[in-house]
Amino acid sequence: MNVFSHPEFDNHEHVSFFCDPKTGLKAIIAVHNTSRGPALGGCRMFPYATDEEALRDVLRLSRGMTYKSALANLDLGGGKSVIIGDPRKFKTEELMEAMGRFIEQLNGLYIAAEDSGTSVADLQIMGRNTKHVAGIASHPGFDGKPSNGDPSPATAYGTFVGLKAAVKHKLGITDLTGLKVAIQGIGNVGYRLARHLHEAGAQLWVYDIHQDQMDRAVEEFGAIPVSADDILSLPVDVIAPCALGAVLNDQSIPKIQAKVIAGAANNQLEHPYHDEVLMNQGILYTPDFVINAGGIIDVFHERTDHDADKVRAHVESIGETLEEIFTRSDRDQRPTGVIANELAEERFEHISAQKEQATHQFAKAG
Repeated sequence: MNVFSHPEFDNHEHVSFFCDPKTGLKAIIAVHNTSRGPALGGCRMFPYATDEEALRDVLRLSRGMTYKSALANLDLGGGKSVIIGDPRKFKTEELMEAMGRFIEQLNGLYIAAEDSGTSVADLQIMGRNTKHVAGIASHPGFDGKPSNGDPSPATAYGTFVGLKAAVKHKLGITDLTGLKVAIQGIGNVGYRLARHLHEAGAQLWVYDIHQDQMDRAVEEFGAIPVSADDILSLPVDVIAPCALGAVLNDQSIPKIQAKVIAGAANNQLEHPYHDEVLMNQGILYTPDFVINAGGIIDVFHERTDHDADKVRAHVESIGETLEEIFTRSDRDQRPTGVIANELAEERFEHISAQKEQATHQFAKAG
């Protein structure tokens, strides 16, 4: 399994592998860029079919975190970790403790947060062996409700804000009553997004690999359940991918009837060129690493001041950032993902240049 020649390797600063035979833990941590600060990103647990699949995911996800933090104006870099295994079958307290030991070995280069397949409770267990975990402290939530550190509410709200911005830009709609939305994935974030949309009057179609989660959305929101094969090709206004990545690809895009894609899943594009394919098909793609930044914003503020009003305002700024991206995309006739990447690179490369200049001046003075 090659790393440096891997197609998803993007000059990552650090990639490490960990195996603990006693607990069965097999995990990978990838740190993409730390020019703006330590690499903070979720710890995902998933039953990857192959080791290569896990490596591909962690490389893509860590790079996305660099761009996400930069566009959210956070003093953080980009990193991610993955645990290979089914969280519903193989997760144990001992395994989480072992993951904490793995994270501690990096001495703060990477800070873990909750992600798909892990919970606040899991991060607290990891925290027995490392201080480099985030999103585990109780505090007043950005919505005024008590929060145990779970970033899902902020991620879902930011996705809702971004979806509204995309619908307004593409469809000229500000009232979501009757808006047709297909949500792929009704987990922690997808469920909360569904609730926001339901309360705003939208009609929902849902799919999830877990029947109980799909049933809950049907019962509580009157959502219509559909199959995995149909969820992306329905005649709806918006598709909201909220599960795993690479769902926008050569097979799915030609079947898409929606005019807006706005969901919380990371790395929705299977390949970068799919950004342009969507644009040419008349579909407004909302870059995932912009729209789903609410969680990382919430976690960042937890580590600093965590003023609830400040967090909410910061999350709502996602809509303003997206409108800038959409406007530049229309003006330049270039894909939204390309524009978002350029904006992010301007921000973290500028910081890198400043640090290099400061280091050079210090060495010269010495």
